[in-house]
Amino acid sequence: MDVRGIDHVQVAAPPGCESEARRFYGKLLGLTELAKPDSLRSRGGAWFEAGQQQLHVGVEHDFTPARKAHPALLVAAGRLDQLADRLAAAGATVTWDGELSGVRRFYTADPWGNRLELLSPID
Repeated sequence: MDVRGIDHVQVAAPPGCESEARRFYGKLLGLTELAKPDSLRSRGGAWFEAGQQQLHVGVEHDFTPARKAHPALLVAAGRLDQLADRLAAAGATVTWDGELSGVRRFYTADPWGNRLELLSPID
C-alpha cells in the first residue's frame, strides 16, 4: 500500500481565529502548538501536535463550520471524563455517544462550530 497513515488533518476557521484556536486546542484540549513554516505564517491559523499527527486550524475567508465531517481525537485512557468536564466548564456542549467497539466517545464543537469527536479506550 502506498498510503502509510495520516500526517495531519485541517479544520477551517474564520479570519482572526488564532487566539481562540490557542485557547481551545492548546489550553482546553492540551495540544502543543507547533511553529508554522515561515512561508505559511502570513496565511494565519495555527498548527498543533496531536500524538504522531498534527491538527491544523486554517483560515477560510468564506468560512462555514463542518457539522458532520470531523477529526476524531484519541484521548489517553482514563482521561476522557476529565476532558469532557473541562470542556463543559468552559461552556462547550458535550454530547456523549456511548460505547462502541471498546471505546467511549463524545462530540463537541470548536469555537467556530466545527464538529470534533473525542474517544478513549474503555478502562
